[in-house]
Amino acid sequence: MPNKTIYIADDDLPLLQQAQELTGGNLSSAIVTALHRLVQIEQAKKAGFDEITVKVGLGDSSIKRFLGVALGEWTATGNEGDETYSLFRTSGGRFAVHHSRSELHVPVGPAADRSRKWSTGWRGWIGDWSPDQAWMRTPAQATFTVVDTAEELEPLLPAELYSVARQTISDEPVVEDLDI
Repeated sequence: MPNKTIYIADDDLPLLQQAQELTGGNLSSAIVTALHRLVQIEQAKKAGFDEITVKVGLGDSSIKRFLGVALGEWTATGNEGDETYSLFRTSGGRFAVHHSRSELHVPVGPAADRSRKWSTGWRGWIGDWSPDQAWMRTPAQATFTVVDTAEELEPLLPAELYSVARQTISDEPVVEDLDI
């Protein structure tokens, strides 16, 4: 196996030591892993993909990162919060759906129906001034699902977004290389 010499600035030695510790003491493995990721990202960017980061779980419990391109987004806003579906094509040729809901603020208890009535329409401008209100808040939450085919997207997306997605997916752009 050929040897390669890599010169590291003194200021970067702590980073080098940390990488070596994280990879079990094998510096070559750390460098090759980093180079592999760099090449993968740069090749995907040249192919038109972006690095996409989404939050998943309850609150901010997890972050997912992947290479992909956005195909569409659907958002609905209601009295209880927002809901968004984002659709992506991944650099691996699969499809990813990120579904997020904003924090929910829901009336509960014996006066819940009255509170719901007073939080909609023109009554929402006035508000419910009664003293016996009870509300429940749930944190924002999101899911992330990856599927192999466009047909698997149908149960995961609202009908409007699925219809647009099918059209977008079937209309693959033709790349024409120009020598201009």
